[in-house]
Amino acid sequence: MTLETAGFWGLAAVLLAGSLAVVLTKNLFHSVLYLAGALVATGGVFLLLDAAFLFGIQLLLYAGGVVTIVVFAIMLTERLVGERIRQTSRRLANGAIVSAAVFVGILMAVGQARLPTERPPLAGDVTRGLGEALLTRSVLSFELLAVLLVAALLGALYFARNDD
Repeated sequence: MTLETAGFWGLAAVLLAGSLAVVLTKNLFHSVLYLAGALVATGGVFLLLDAAFLFGIQLLLYAGGVVTIVVFAIMLTERLVGERIRQTSRRLANGAIVSAAVFVGILMAVGQARLPTERPPLAGDVTRGLGEALLTRSVLSFELLAVLLVAALLGALYFARNDD
């Protein structure tokens, strides 16, 4: 077993445990912290795939930005409501059945696929190709994402301000 394979399985275990903890934890704040751990593990998978730029974006945008916004939303909502918010998982058995069915479907699809035995070589500079794709073919979605993040920031500022 190579170090890369061991690293992948370690990250997969952290990702699976963090994802389960997000769903099963009753404390909403702890659930967001587990989400941050799962997002960092996802970034680690990008790093193992030699996509350092995507790793950085995953850490900055998702694990840093989105989790921070959600934590602020929880804190502000608890302040406005005046009580602690508890997360309840309803229909846990139905969710487990659907999740198991999806997992079995994915396993069957991967089992039937012809996967390469070794990683194919990278075609050029991945970061440059990603940048060119974001600023040429996908520029509209890139700009819409920027507008969405600005709107979320303005909403957080509105709720965080004092009424004075």
